[in-house]
Amino acid sequence: MTTGAPTPTQPARPRRSRLRTFLPLGIAVWLVLEIWLLTVVAGAASGFTVLLLLVAGFVLGSVIVKRAGRRAFRNLSETLRQQQSGAAPTGGGGDGNGLMMLGGLLLMLPGLISDAVGLLLLIPPVQKVLSRYAERAIERRIRAAVPGSVGDAFQQARMHRPDGKVVQGEVIRDDTPRGPGPASHPGPHPPLTG
Repeated sequence: MTTGAPTPTQPARPRRSRLRTFLPLGIAVWLVLEIWLLTVVAGAASGFTVLLLLVAGFVLGSVIVKRAGRRAFRNLSETLRQQQSGAAPTGGGGDGNGLMMLGGLLLMLPGLISDAVGLLLLIPPVQKVLSRYAERAIERRIRAAVPGSVGDAFQQARMHRPDGKVVQGEVIRDDTPRGPGPASHPGPHPPLTG
């Protein structure tokens, strides 16, 4: 029996990005390769050698992460001190901190492939190439941002804040007295805090 009412149709599901589709498969393949390589090395050398390699990677990675974190905190403190004194921040002091931390974290993960990639990320020329590539990719995505998206909001914030100190907003003033009471008497108002 039909009532003449249209049947509700389900909206088309948005297509999953390639990253979301292949990331779980990539992680699974990476884990299988890590386990296989550990067993091959353990068979060739010994289980104790593999244990020493994993512990050495963890210790080295934690030292690198701690060093990069201290350097990032020192750069942040220096930038804040320069801004408070009115001097223009020099910038460029944090080159490679993110990639150094990522390299340290990869060294801390148990596995020989992640250790090799982590050590590769600690080489300064590799850091420069990867940071330039990431910077260009982010700039491209921001330029191609759809109006109303997060990338568009970031682009607008960059365009409308030339010195970084301007906060855009709107002031609404209500000058009409409301009647007897403290709100109607014109006088100094306490500063807004918050």
